[in-house]
Amino acid sequence: MNCIIVDDEPLARSEMQSLIGETSKIDILGEFSNALSALDFLKNNEVDLIFLDIEMPMVTGLEFVEMLPKKSLIIFTTAYSQYALKSYELEAVDYLLKPIDPQRLEKAIDKAVLYTDLLSKDTVKNTVESNTEDFLFIKAERRFYKISFADIKFIEGLKDYVVIHTKQQKLITAMNLKTIHQKISGENFLRVSKSYVVNVDYIDSFDNHNIYIEESEIPIGEVYRAEFFNKYAGGFLNTD
Repeated sequence: MNCIIVDDEPLARSEMQSLIGETSKIDILGEFSNALSALDFLKNNEVDLIFLDIEMPMVTGLEFVEMLPKKSLIIFTTAYSQYALKSYELEAVDYLLKPIDPQRLEKAIDKAVLYTDLLSKDTVKNTVESNTEDFLFIKAERRFYKISFADIKFIEGLKDYVVIHTKQQKLITAMNLKTIHQKISGENFLRVSKSYVVNVDYIDSFDNHNIYIEESEIPIGEVYRAEFFNKYAGGFLNTD
């Protein structure tokens, strides 16, 4: 797996290089001080993962993502927490706040490695063949896998696919989040952002902005907040 670093601050690029260098999981192909230089590089090079700052001159990181080929995965690196929700709406793999914690970075890289592996295999040809009130069948590698709704913790939108997180495994299939949400019956499954549907039975905790399922932190989109709190939390919402 390879990556590039895009950040207008030389010190931030240097620190990121050092942190990434401590893991053997990915190779750094280059570093860039602005989005336009990175975009030129991407025209002739395939890049698996981009570590991307947000507040940059000329073209911001958020604007840059809109220009990107869909193949590259994104991990945002920024000093500003207010962009977190927008980053997930752009289907970023993760969102890291500066100064970046090495363990948090390793977790984000592990996630990117997993998704790169999923997207590079024949699993992207998986299809949802049918569904009932209690389960659905996913066709993968000439077999049909029965996925019980009760085993699904949450579903994540990723590029042109969805990743189904179950108690046993992660499955990827070519389908948008709206379509698969319609196929899953029951009030337990709530759309909580542009990129996530959660099974409320697996929620460990939540605050005004995020839902926590085991080690996963799932953002609550502004459009979906009222419905989530009304249906799941009995209308409880702290406005602080």
